[in-house]
Amino acid sequence: MTMKQVKRVIQSHASKDGDGVKIQRVHGFNDKSFSPFLMIDELKSESPDDYIGGFPPHPHRGIETLTYMLEGHFEHRDHMGNVGQLKSGGAQWMSAGKGVIHSEMPIMTEGGLHGFQMWINLPAEKKRLPAEYHDFQSPEINEYGDESNLLRVISGTLTENGNKLTGPLQDTGVETAIADWRAAAGETRTLGIPEDYQANLYVYRGEVVISGTLVKAGHWVQLSDGDSVTFEAQSEVGLLLLSGVPIHEPVVHYGPFVMNSMEEINQAIHDYQNGVLTD
Repeated sequence: MTMKQVKRVIQSHASKDGDGVKIQRVHGFNDKSFSPFLMIDELKSESPDDYIGGFPPHPHRGIETLTYMLEGHFEHRDHMGNVGQLKSGGAQWMSAGKGVIHSEMPIMTEGGLHGFQMWINLPAEKKRLPAEYHDFQSPEINEYGDESNLLRVISGTLTENGNKLTGPLQDTGVETAIADWRAAAGETRTLGIPEDYQANLYVYRGEVVISGTLVKAGHWVQLSDGDSVTFEAQSEVGLLLLSGVPIHEPVVHYGPFVMNSMEEINQAIHDYQNGVLTD
């Protein structure tokens, strides 16, 4: 095995999106080391004032989104008629393809919220396919280990000691392996990742040593080439592993649209303004 090393650590920054929802964000639309990922938003608050406005109806084209909820309850609605409940421990995947209009609104009116939304790029030939949506409630997400050292695999396949660890989300626009690792202080884990995948991490709780480098909560980690990575929890820790096949194509980003050229972005804006984005 060739162990992945830490290449770069990026601190998340405070931002707002939707109707004033407070988030911590890391983005790398034109950073090839992020690919196929484009951005991660962490939503974390104990105050309803920080999230109650939610994300009213808005468009997307050219990306997939994966939303994962540790704590809280949001409802998804889209132009296709899908209504999905995103509850604690669950996830939802959406491929915007040629166009989707959707909303994500809180059902909860009090209590703590903690979740993530990841933007994943689509290759050019899949940016004009019809939109799709699936949700996965907490019992559908495969778990490996116990409460002191738990790996929840959301998408794709990882390996550990020669065993395959699979998630319920498999048929996506680009191959990914995404997992949530939660562990008590002193616990370790070594995971195998397909060698042709690029891998990044987001630490959302505690402190962890990743292949020898200490990383604290609120930081995005870019990993080097290799086929495995080792985590060592220095405290109670939580992190997301985001790995996938990189897309070697131009990225042009404008608001909710991610395409390969400015001409395609202008077409997306024109289509949305004229009510034909999803046609």
